[in-house]
Amino acid sequence: MKNMKYALLLSLFLLQIIALAQSNDSITSPKKVDDKLLLTIFLKHDQSMNLYEIEEIRTDQGFYENFPPEGVAVVNWFVVMGIGQMVVLELPASKLAAVNLAIERTAWKAFKTEIYPTYDLYPIVEDKLKNKSKVTY
Repeated sequence: MKNMKYALLLSLFLLQIIALAQSNDSITSPKKVDDKLLLTIFLKHDQSMNLYEIEEIRTDQGFYENFPPEGVAVVNWFVVMGIGQMVVLELPASKLAAVNLAIERTAWKAFKTEIYPTYDLYPIVEDKLKNKSKVTY
């Protein structure tokens, strides 16, 4: 009888450990297949050069052939007057190094760059806004 109690307690203990391990797995590694992220890149103009000089460097370094790398999508690309260009990319996390290398190899000299991980806050604040109009391009 005493051995049965120990066996039962041991079984219950093991079940709790298994349940805890499974719940921790779902917290630490969600079953999310989509590992995409947004990346905002500022290509800041070097004002010691004019647009033609910047374009020549960019073309000579193969910018248009190598940016963005394969598997990376352009979400939008804007001119920010007084700063330069702002590019928002969507990419799998595994492509982050490829984007960085493409920038270093083909955009440096023509631009000073700043890169920021980005996320879309609009779905979170949309219901809170009094004016819900949104521009789509």
